[in-house]
Amino acid sequence: MPPVRPPEFARPQLPAAPPPAPERGHQIVVEPSSETANPAGSACLRALASVPGNRVRPAEPKSVSSADPACQITDAVTVEALAVRKADGPGEVAFNPPVTIGCDMARTLADWLDGSLEPLVRGHFGKELSRLRVGGGYECRRRNRQSAGPVSEHATGRALDIFAFTVGEPKAGGFDVVVEKHDGLAQGRFVQAVRHSACGAFSTSLGPGSDAAHANHLHVDIQARRSASTRFCQ
Repeated sequence: MPPVRPPEFARPQLPAAPPPAPERGHQIVVEPSSETANPAGSACLRALASVPGNRVRPAEPKSVSSADPACQITDAVTVEALAVRKADGPGEVAFNPPVTIGCDMARTLADWLDGSLEPLVRGHFGKELSRLRVGGGYECRRRNRQSAGPVSEHATGRALDIFAFTVGEPKAGGFDVVVEKHDGLAQGRFVQAVRHSACGAFSTSLGPGSDAAHANHLHVDIQARRSASTRFCQ
């Protein structure tokens, strides 16, 4: 590199020219990038997308827009599948249909599927979990669809409803375990084991027998509470 030019020979610094005035009737608007607006959320999405088998993408803005200030979702993503470790190597669990939730919820689901749910399916049935039949991701509404009262965790993208688990591939002897009406003792024990594991993984876990609003599905969410160890499970 050339030596630094001595100050006495340096080119004198001229005052910077003032910026041009905006045209009358126009405003200069600088929109923050997604990285600047929500760096933590963007890091969450990058971490999920870096894992082979995770099919996760940013949610379409129009799918999460709401005029209700209570219905705001942070770092919204659409999940098509999440990666799990299967007996013969890396695999994935598909979401039917793809669901829009917050990225933190997607990350919690990914940990639960890989660490608890997939091993439970293999242990109870000797097969792999291939997909989840789901509903009720992000949805702007009150709790239990009431006209008034606390806002639902679905309204912030921190909840998911699971209606059935597909064990194996349907074309190769696979079958569905339906949360509401499971078939036989083995499936009943599996559903109970799933609910027990969900109680440890999520802040809230509600299913059949808890109330009429959850009679046909398993609701899980990551509702923020004063203590991170507090759980509400029924």
